[in-house]
Amino acid sequence: MAQDSGAPIEILLVEDNPGDVRLTQEAVREAKIRNTLNVVNDGEQAIAYVRRQGAYADRPRPDLILLDLNLPRKDGREVLQDLKSDPDLHRIPVVVLTSSAAEQDILRTYDLYANAYVTKPVDLEQFMRVVSSIQDFWLNIVKLPPE
Repeated sequence: MAQDSGAPIEILLVEDNPGDVRLTQEAVREAKIRNTLNVVNDGEQAIAYVRRQGAYADRPRPDLILLDLNLPRKDGREVLQDLKSDPDLHRIPVVVLTSSAAEQDILRTYDLYANAYVTKPVDLEQFMRVVSSIQDFWLNIVKLPPE
């Protein structure tokens, strides 16, 4: 596990909005935590990444996944269901980071065993603060499971 080995924390961002990708990259870069942020743009790429298939065969398993719900090819709910039903992947913490504040989305993702649900703020400064808070909590406070 990266926390114990001194290796960078591996974060997988699953996001199709280039603006949100840039903001998240900036917020993660400003943190004082050693991390590697990898980005995929759709749900099928996310599953291939975590299963280390195809172009992602040599990628490290993420320590934390930041998952948007509204994705092309395979939406975030399907990705979450795949992750949490796979015995090799279900322990990877998944933080849903999405623009949806709909109650049914919140309930559905927790029913699929999301570890947290965070609504993306529209304000730039608040967005940066939210990403920084997620990172601080999940990478400084929480003890993550070993791979």
